[in-house]
Amino acid sequence: MSRRGKWVLGSVAVVLAVSGGGYAVVAQAGTDGKGAEQRRTDGLPAATAPVTRADLSSGLQVDGTLGYAKELKLSAAGGGGGGTGSPGSGGGSATLTWVAAAGSTVERDGKLYEVNGKVVRLMYGTTPVYRTMKSGDKGEDVKQLKRNLQALGFGTGLDASDGTFTDGTATGVKRWQKSHGLKETGEIGKDDIAFASGPQRIQKNDMAVGDDAGSGKTVLTLTGTERTVRLQLDVAKAGKVKAGDPVTVSLPGGGTANGKIESVGSTANPDDPATGGGGGGGGGDKKPKVQVEVSLDNPTGAKGPDQAPVSVNLTGEVRKNVLSVPVGSLLALAEGGFGVQVVENGKVREVKVELGMFGKGRVEVKGDALKEGMLVGVPAS
Repeated sequence: MSRRGKWVLGSVAVVLAVSGGGYAVVAQAGTDGKGAEQRRTDGLPAATAPVTRADLSSGLQVDGTLGYAKELKLSAAGGGGGGTGSPGSGGGSATLTWVAAAGSTVERDGKLYEVNGKVVRLMYGTTPVYRTMKSGDKGEDVKQLKRNLQALGFGTGLDASDGTFTDGTATGVKRWQKSHGLKETGEIGKDDIAFASGPQRIQKNDMAVGDDAGSGKTVLTLTGTERTVRLQLDVAKAGKVKAGDPVTVSLPGGGTANGKIESVGSTANPDDPATGGGGGGGGGDKKPKVQVEVSLDNPTGAKGPDQAPVSVNLTGEVRKNVLSVPVGSLLALAEGGFGVQVVENGKVREVKVELGMFGKGRVEVKGDALKEGMLVGVPAS
């Protein structure tokens, strides 16, 4: 080759993803003269790196936060504290008289908050409490109630697979009410219990003791107790990941945790400050981004403060047992295409290469001209 190629990274280079996992690289030779500075006076490159044969991943590393799963806003039932089914229920003023502390965990039948001294307790289920449940009612909420009464030892003999509020259900409710010193009405509603999917962590107190706890006002923000990771991806990157893809999370204080992508948001949000959009000072990344949630294989083993920053390695596509070189070793050849400088026995020769997949600073190279262990030139760091 009569003319030397130009270092791609010493020029204006753009890498574009194309179908099939490959890439097209468009480069314009630099005009700042820096290419010559990357070679020593003896013609050898300033540095070298080996050609390697190994698995290559197209994954990327992004920033995320370690949090808790399944956030839930819990609204007050309101009411005047007359008790479920009593004439005073739903009327008069409603004052928050106690609330579970932020950071604490509440389990089944545990106290969430009090309005006018009346406790609202946690029970497990996914359908919210939307009515006062009583004899003859049917539905998923009734089925959930019966399961909780059984789990707490008040529903002996109940058929929890049936969603009918039977006389036996009323008896179980009365037993539960008696255990907490409540009027034994056999009916139960929103000013007695709240359903959530399992044990709950108090993420935030949205209301302070003494505040007006009128119906519909948010009292608490809850989360599940299992750890999860959330991150934001540019729209283009989000299109390359999907639910079920494996990830590795670098945890605060050291250590890693394996997991998978649980969900990829369907809407890009350019206005949420967490995505880099919206107001604020200049110079930030204002590209619309999509929220991605990661579930961990061992969520109880992921230690660290809430909202602690973590690094998430997205695996992406994996090519098995391929030859690769550092992206920085690529040359834009004078006659077109790309090559690398092979350094052998104190001499340099340029070898044209066919590019495959890019990943983590390396690029797959195809053809018979390169072998594992060869040294290729790279720009000085």
